[in-house]
Amino acid sequence: MSRCNVIVVGASAGGVEALVRLVSDLPRDLDAAVAVALHTPEHSPSALPSILTRHGALPAAHARDGEPLVHTRIYVAPPGRHLLIKRRTIRSVNGPHENGHRPAVDPLFRTAARAHGARVMGVILSGSLDDGTAGLAAIKAAGGASLVQEPSDAMFDGMPSSAIDYVAADFVGPADALARELVRRTRQLAANQSEGPMAEEFEDALDIVEMDRGTSNPDTWNANPSQFTCPECHGSLWEVREGGIVRYRCRTGHAYSPETLLSEQTHSIEEALFTALRALEENVSLLRRLHDKAHARGHNRSASRFLSQAEGIETRIGIIREALNRGGAAHVA
Repeated sequence: MSRCNVIVVGASAGGVEALVRLVSDLPRDLDAAVAVALHTPEHSPSALPSILTRHGALPAAHARDGEPLVHTRIYVAPPGRHLLIKRRTIRSVNGPHENGHRPAVDPLFRTAARAHGARVMGVILSGSLDDGTAGLAAIKAAGGASLVQEPSDAMFDGMPSSAIDYVAADFVGPADALARELVRRTRQLAANQSEGPMAEEFEDALDIVEMDRGTSNPDTWNANPSQFTCPECHGSLWEVREGGIVRYRCRTGHAYSPETLLSEQTHSIEEALFTALRALEENVSLLRRLHDKAHARGHNRSASRFLSQAEGIETRIGIIREALNRGGAAHVA
């Protein structure tokens, strides 16, 4: 069989606990390869493979670029690397962030859908915001199955809730029930060896995050310019509609779902407010020094002007501090 059965799993906050529950019920002879993208700090070591190996029957390891894709293995995206699925191999690449993360869930899901079509099962577990929704929609569009952790069963329900809202999920349930459903579906796929036609060059088509092989030309995207800029590189963002789901991508490849873009914008505004606060505090400090020197020399008119300017800026400082204390960007106005 040239096309594998592939289970791709995406998770973020609270995802380790859900992943442990999921893999603990997967059998040693599972008729599928399992690939996992968990949002992790890019520059910190990850113990996830050893945790999953310890709690389940399948061996888990960080994915190595170019290694074969085989059943009964769990491939984990290394910190700071996207995990991509090809026809016979996997890729681990240092591409642009998607939804503020590397590894991100969407690149894993969409490349699996492209390479293995109806033999892909996508699973969304606990996490905040909405990474993975667009990727799950791609799996669904390619004929694969979409499974989502029941939001009430997840420590963080943002990712599962978004997936349920925007993708017609084939199965929704707690993590242990997801495992049983995956086993049932892999057995069905193993019994059905038929494969629809799919061109080899399409299966392993270049993905936007594969910068080492030359990313695709933005002029070929089915996209329109948006009024927004990339929070990371500050380039223009294009609005892309994929399966009815809106996403934003810049020329360098950074990509955002709407919720993540809003979150990143809010974070950027908060950083700008703190920068402004620091500059204004320094301005007040300088004005008060000038006031003190002018007053000591008897230059009362200049001293009064410096003091008045300092007090005006302190009023603005108070407004910014109040905005930050109450939640930043939403309260600036």
